[in-house]
Amino acid sequence: MARVFITGSTDGLGRAAAASLLKDGHEVIVHARSSHRLPAVQHLLDRRAQCVIGDLAVLQEVREIADQVNGIGGVDAVIHNAGVLDGLALLPVNVVAPYLLTALIPGPRRLIYLSSGMHRGGDTGLDGLDLTGRTTTASYSTTKLQVTALSAAVARLVPNVASNAVDPGWVPTRMGGRSAPDNLELGHRTQEWLATSADPTALASGGYWYHQRRQTPHPAANDPKFQDALLAQLAEHTGVTLDALS
Repeated sequence: MARVFITGSTDGLGRAAAASLLKDGHEVIVHARSSHRLPAVQHLLDRRAQCVIGDLAVLQEVREIADQVNGIGGVDAVIHNAGVLDGLALLPVNVVAPYLLTALIPGPRRLIYLSSGMHRGGDTGLDGLDLTGRTTTASYSTTKLQVTALSAAVARLVPNVASNAVDPGWVPTRMGGRSAPDNLELGHRTQEWLATSADPTALASGGYWYHQRRQTPHPAANDPKFQDALLAQLAEHTGVTLDALS
């Protein structure tokens, strides 16, 4: 059985994935933005899930989340599920936090990053990005292109880690809205499969997945120059590189 850490797991796809993994006998670490959100995962805590707390929009709190996870120890997989659709926190939550947690949580051999089909409409320009979130300098689509590139960069640079991005589809969550046409269960099944399955296909790295099928992402996502430029900006902003993973 695996121990899986899932960010943004007080609702939607993250909470659904946590419940499913617990049902299958895995150990799960859920994440809540604040203690006020704990009631939303109490039913998971009652089933022996563990919980870490911190705001992914705040750099110092992301570091504290990593410390909490490392204090639990022995994490086999991380599902970078948390995301926001708009607002000042777009870059901090959707891009900076997954990068920093990747750098600061050693040990997982499987990393899954939540992307979106909307990433194909993202902007490949990296100039003028405000990674602090004080101003809005990127669209949702752009942040999802960047996190898809982050996933591919980790796959390229850290060969002993299976790193993959997942498009969960447009599913009926708080973010997706009640009228979303895709299946909620299928929306989290691929993440669980990539995090825990012994299927050789699930152990591959560098994929962009939709409902357990590999798809072709935006060309920039697999462009080493774009990846390296993005990583350089993230390293400068956070003061942390991915060197320790290799």
